[in-house]
Amino acid sequence: MKNYFSIGEAAKEAHTTSETLRHYDRIGLVKPGKKDEWTNYRYYTEQDIVRLNTVRALQLMDLPLREIKKVLEYDDLEKIVDFLIQAEKKADEKIEALQYSKSKIQLAKADYEKKLQNRKSPMGTFIKDIPERVILLSDTLQEPTLDNLWNYLSHFYDKVTPALKEQFYFEDLAGIYTENNDARLFAVCIRYVDIDGLKVLPKGKYLCAECTEETREHILSQILRIARTKYGVEPTFTVQLIVVSGILHWNYEVQVYIGE
Repeated sequence: MKNYFSIGEAAKEAHTTSETLRHYDRIGLVKPGKKDEWTNYRYYTEQDIVRLNTVRALQLMDLPLREIKKVLEYDDLEKIVDFLIQAEKKADEKIEALQYSKSKIQLAKADYEKKLQNRKSPMGTFIKDIPERVILLSDTLQEPTLDNLWNYLSHFYDKVTPALKEQFYFEDLAGIYTENNDARLFAVCIRYVDIDGLKVLPKGKYLCAECTEETREHILSQILRIARTKYGVEPTFTVQLIVVSGILHWNYEVQVYIGE
């Protein structure tokens, strides 16, 4: 006896909904093998389930239903094989794109987890050993805003002449460098050549504290006072790293150099 599936069972087998199967029936894409003339209930065969799963697979490749219907009506084996070769190629490209997206998501997740683990009390100070950093100062940007942080590094790539662009690569990081009361946003260079605007931050110990936009001035003055009274140094510059705390929110990590 032929095995039939109710519309609910067929939808479950095809990982879709009953309403989707009704739509497929209305447009002639996948019609049920049997329909009760009294109740109008739809019943699907195993071959119908195969056709449904084929439609779902083709939809995942972003093919419109009218194109899928055309493909399913092919009666030329060569055309079917050619189509499936192209379909497989598109599937591989989509898998590669998804894997790339997943790797970016994993990096972002790890970064946020690290920020969460390293979160300190806003009023607390701590010491960091930081290697030498080379930064490129902005000519025009002084304070972070939603507009300039949204596509932050493009500003610094635009600062470099086209002939030198390939020789520059920046860390995905933003910050404010202040010296002699002159504040400038900066990018940290991973790869660079010597141009105007580069600044070398010495390696060594940095007195650090986390703060918000509201507490930034107070924390900065407090950390400078601690550097003078406790460590006997007169800082010549300060660094304020921008620490992302949400999709559209950020705090700061103030860093003051206290020596090697």
